[in-house]
Amino acid sequence: MLDTAELLYAYSQGYFPMAVPEEDNEVCWFKPDMRGIIPLDTFHISKNLKRLYDKGHFELRINGDFEGTMRGCAARDDTWISEEIIAAYCKLNEMGYGFSFETWRNGKLVGGLYGVALGRVFFGESMFHTETDASKIALLFLVEFLRENNFQLLDTQYINDHLVQFGAIEIPNEEYEELLARALE
Repeated sequence: MLDTAELLYAYSQGYFPMAVPEEDNEVCWFKPDMRGIIPLDTFHISKNLKRLYDKGHFELRINGDFEGTMRGCAARDDTWISEEIIAAYCKLNEMGYGFSFETWRNGKLVGGLYGVALGRVFFGESMFHTETDASKIALLFLVEFLRENNFQLLDTQYINDHLVQFGAIEIPNEEYEELLARALE
């Protein structure tokens, strides 16, 4: 089992774990040369998405079903979220470090994301949706929460086209480590 103290220390040093399916889900530590972040001051969304958010189309919850959110993120053909990772992050959730930002409709979890909050950093891990725009709304919910609570850094680890539409960028690890250190002061 992943040790929660080790996990928190690793995050504070810029590392994060992923299970490697090709290696019997052995958990390995990663620290990419180029790090994905979403600058909170330049986060952007479409007018249509903002309208949908403001309409309250989805019920928004924090930690309504943390494990369910993780399992939603893991429900794909190729995943790095193993049972060992789920158990460790559920423990972080119990300790007050693991958070899920969720979208619900008609009493059902239809999207969300999870990650780790440490200092003024949110380390985003994964997101999922079973209904159109549900994960995007969860991301907007997260960003509003981070802004309201004076967070300084939203770490996405890597970037992809989905995150780029919200303003995600890649920065060199050295720059990331400086931002991380300031946000953990």
